[in-house]
Amino acid sequence: MPFSTISVIGLGYIGLPTAAVFASRKKNVIGVDVNQNAVDIINRGQIHIVEPDLDMIVHAAVTEGYLRATTKPESADAFLIAVPTPFKGENEPDLSYIEAASKSIAPVLKKGDLVILESTSPVGATEQMAEWLSEARPDLSFPQTHGEASDIRIAHCPERVLPGHVLRELVQNDRVIGGMTPKCSQLAISLYKVFVQGECIVTNARTAEMCKLTENSFRDVNIAFANELSMICDKLDIDVWELIRLANRHPRVSILQPGPGVGGHCIAVDPWFIVSKTPEQARLIRTAREVNDSKPKWVIEKVQLAVEEFLRANPDKTTQEVTISCFGLSFKPDIDDLRESPALAITLQIAQSHPGRVLAIEPNITQLPENLSGKLQLKTLEEGLAETDVLVLLVDHEQFKKLEHQTESKQKIVDTRGIWNKKNEAKL
Repeated sequence: MPFSTISVIGLGYIGLPTAAVFASRKKNVIGVDVNQNAVDIINRGQIHIVEPDLDMIVHAAVTEGYLRATTKPESADAFLIAVPTPFKGENEPDLSYIEAASKSIAPVLKKGDLVILESTSPVGATEQMAEWLSEARPDLSFPQTHGEASDIRIAHCPERVLPGHVLRELVQNDRVIGGMTPKCSQLAISLYKVFVQGECIVTNARTAEMCKLTENSFRDVNIAFANELSMICDKLDIDVWELIRLANRHPRVSILQPGPGVGGHCIAVDPWFIVSKTPEQARLIRTAREVNDSKPKWVIEKVQLAVEEFLRANPDKTTQEVTISCFGLSFKPDIDDLRESPALAITLQIAQSHPGRVLAIEPNITQLPENLSGKLQLKTLEEGLAETDVLVLLVDHEQFKKLEHQTESKQKIVDTRGIWNKKNEAKL
């Protein structure tokens, strides 16, 4: 099947790069998003997110007429759903965005179309999507009732890309294709092979869903081990960074680096999708999540300790006169993505509890979100270094790594990433 027209539902950090890569292969792509502002920006050949080189590809695709954005789905040969899957209540998966996307494309579906769920989802979400589509279009047949003879083909293909490297990894990484039937999988492979150079590995939809959750849960458990080590070493007066460097010299040991917590839309979220389905069995996965979720509180306590140490060394100062600078707000280095960011959560809590000034230094954004602008002051790197008493390093951005900051004698450092010198640091 030639797939002359491809529709991508959700034009965020995954959907827009995916749409752009298809369009760069001279495919007619219709991008759909509920955000009118994002649609308008894309139709001007610009982008509303930060991702290296994406701006050039989007501009070329729009200028050449291969990419167009809209708020209402239109007829296409393949539909890729890449909408958020957040939480509701106590870490319960919220599938309302997938449901809304499914119901929005249902009226324009026709016999022979392919629908792929790319959103990271709890096990069973692809089958649930197929049910929603079936209910909305009883005149069409679907895999859950008609198997290989269905009018509509449905598959799950989770994204497996790293923010900041999305365009390269979309093309080069292997893809796990989980069709509801073998023919669904084969049709999905023919679509992805438009640009994917990696291998497309076939499985069923449930295994494909679980594969993405497993990959991120594996990393979450490893990070939890490193974060727990950092708290143990703090109690035992051991430099955790040196310890990990030494332990990793063992040929079969590879411990990750501790940090202020775990963020982003994947690793901090996906393990809960497993826990929600199998709460009695997912004991280690749940504990790892709890360890990583507890780390921001521990960091905030270290910042409070640093403030107290600064005041003891400067008895002429009051707490109100102490300025704290938080370096980094994004959930990982060198991107602008603040979703599920422990650095942002820590900075916000410090700003709410500290009576003095709290500065935010985030070189990847130009302005703070509206809900933060009244609580924080966004400053440059130079201003953050010059105007502060307590420096809190939360994200190891490249600009911060190059700094190798030499503090003034009165300044205190809380370095959660182990990249600055240890002078005057509140021990981690």
